[in-house]
Amino acid sequence: MRTRSTSGSVTRRRGAIAVVVGLLATMFVWTPTASAHGTIVGPATRAYQCWNSWGSQHMNPAMQQQDPMCWQAWQANTDTMWNWMSALRDGLRANFQGATPNGQLCSNGLSRNNALNTPGKWRTTSVGSNFQMHLYDQASHGADYFRVYVSKQGFDPTTQSLGWGNLDLVTTTGRFAPAKDIKFNVQTNGSYRGHHVVFTIWQASHADQAYMWCSDVNFG
Repeated sequence: MRTRSTSGSVTRRRGAIAVVVGLLATMFVWTPTASAHGTIVGPATRAYQCWNSWGSQHMNPAMQQQDPMCWQAWQANTDTMWNWMSALRDGLRANFQGATPNGQLCSNGLSRNNALNTPGKWRTTSVGSNFQMHLYDQASHGADYFRVYVSKQGFDPTTQSLGWGNLDLVTTTGRFAPAKDIKFNVQTNGSYRGHHVVFTIWQASHADQAYMWCSDVNFG
């Protein structure tokens, strides 16, 4: 009788543990969706381009040869690719330059995304002198404004880390109402040629949250 009682107790404990594990697993699955935000999908930011190209085949060894910049980012921190929508910082009060050192702009000053600051041959999106920006925001926060910069002619993204002094401010927008997709046009003076970095700041409307990204483009 004592043996049967012990066995039953063990069985009940195992059942309780299984229920708890199941609940925790459910919570874990839903957490990323609840905390998701957005990014510039056109022209694609570095992290989004990596996820869009390799998210469904992240174990493919071809990434190392075909897309070495995404490969090095993946090796440095796999979370950089998966959390392409959550590169945010709170409470900067628009002090973007003071709070973000040179060489850390593409990671938004987040150490976990530091690989995004690495100079190299990031894949580019071809654009003209006038092009469209497209923010995809799963949480529909809206925007107080966007600031869009282009790296100066002569700056080489393949060998140089991006600093504030390497940028030309080309567009500052007004407010945008909450929406999953926000699009606006950017006009440049037509003097840019070749590989450049488009650096974007999104100041979200729902709170003092700042997002900063680098998109690699090729001006024809």
